[in-house]
Amino acid sequence: MKTTNIMIVGVGGQGTLLASKVLGRVLLDAGYDVKVSEVHGMSQRGGSVVTYVRYGEKVYSPVIDEGEADCIVSFELLEALRWLSYLKPGGRMIVNLQKIDPMPVITGAAAYPDDALAQMQKLPLKLSAYDYLVLAEQAGSAKAVNLTLLGTLSNGFADIPLSVWENAIRELVPAKFVELNLAAFRLGRELPQ
Repeated sequence: MKTTNIMIVGVGGQGTLLASKVLGRVLLDAGYDVKVSEVHGMSQRGGSVVTYVRYGEKVYSPVIDEGEADCIVSFELLEALRWLSYLKPGGRMIVNLQKIDPMPVITGAAAYPDDALAQMQKLPLKLSAYDYLVLAEQAGSAKAVNLTLLGTLSNGFADIPLSVWENAIRELVPAKFVELNLAAFRLGRELPQ
C-alpha cells in the first residue's frame, strides 16, 4: 500500500490543528499507520499554518516535500496558492474561497492577488472551491469552517464509514460544540464533488 499525503493549510485561528487531529484519528481508527506533523509556521492568529498528514501501511516520516501531496485542504484562498507547488500533478485541492489579508497586504507592502482562483483553475488538478464560511455560518458558527472542509475531504474516503468520522468529531470536539460541528461536517460532505 502506498503512502498518501494530505496537507492542511490555512491561517492561525482557523482550526487547522483540530482538523488535522480529527483526520489523524479517523485514519488511525480505520487501521492505517499515520504520521501527523506539528504545525509549521506562525500559528498565532493571522500567520500561515501548515500540517502534514501521511498515512498508509507503514509511514516513517511526517514530512511532505514539494510535488508529493495527493491532496491539499486550504482554509484560505491565498494559502492555496502559497502551497500549490506541493500538490502532485492531478492531485486534489479543496479550497475555502474566504480571503484573509496577510500582514504585507494589511500594511500596503503587497496586494492580494485578484486571480488566485483563476490561476488554480488553469492547472491539471481536481479543484473543489467553495465559500465554506457560508456553510459554517449555516451550521451555527463561523468557527466551524474547519469541519465543513473536512466534510468535503471525507468524500474521498469511500472505505471509511461516516460513523468513523462522526465518532472522531465527538471524541475531539468539546461536548458543547459537538452537534454544531457535526452539522458543519455534514454540510461540507453534502457539497457536489
